[in-house]
Amino acid sequence: MTSERDMTGKVYLIGAGPGDPELMTVKAIRMLKEADAVVYDRLVSDEIIAMANPDAKMIFVGKSPKCHTVPQERINEILAEEALAGRTVARLKGGDPLIFGRGSEEAAHLIEQGVEVEYAPGITAAQGAASVTGVPLTHRGLATGVQYVTGHRQADNALDLDWKKLADPDTTLVVYMGVANIGQIAVGLMTEGLPGSTPVMAISRVSAADESRMISTLNRVVQDSRDAGLKPPTLFVIGKVVSLYDSALLSPEKEIAAHG
Repeated sequence: MTSERDMTGKVYLIGAGPGDPELMTVKAIRMLKEADAVVYDRLVSDEIIAMANPDAKMIFVGKSPKCHTVPQERINEILAEEALAGRTVARLKGGDPLIFGRGSEEAAHLIEQGVEVEYAPGITAAQGAASVTGVPLTHRGLATGVQYVTGHRQADNALDLDWKKLADPDTTLVVYMGVANIGQIAVGLMTEGLPGSTPVMAISRVSAADESRMISTLNRVVQDSRDAGLKPPTLFVIGKVVSLYDSALLSPEKEIAAHG
């Protein structure tokens, strides 16, 4: 006798990486091809979407700043509904699903509904930025560690970051989703003693064909970001490791500003 549990599908929480399809894992690609339904985000590239099973049901749930056409609660419900209908679902997210990707929230909801969850980790934007620019996240003599933070709070609430902890000259600070609040971030770090001369790299749409980069310093990053017209998704790498960036290796169309 077939039980209801046997008829339930499963959900793959897949990290699609920062944009370049070649940065996806073999496991992620295999899961994507197996899926009967694909629930995908705005930042997942067309090239990656094209890898999906051509017969799969495609469900777009993309979000952009201040425009969440599909609320997170509804995304959770969609995933559960598709799996409970017996489908194998690929939840395709840019970067890694467990680094600022809300994958753990989705997994918790699915597990409560009795749905099996499997993960395929993805290269997060910070790792992607390091690989395409040659700027390491750690480097002997420059950075003994790295900190990841989000520069945005839900519902535009004020940032409540531990500026003193983050203003460590011996670690690299990576700020996700920080374009709107880069001024507050820079002031918070400098107030706690991080020198204004600390180098900063901003990189938009990491590893994508239209990727762009900006090199600045902490005391100039607000004006430089404004002049460059930076828009999400942009990642900021703050710390001495940015001094290793070699603009001579950069194609001119990718560099949108450089100061030093």
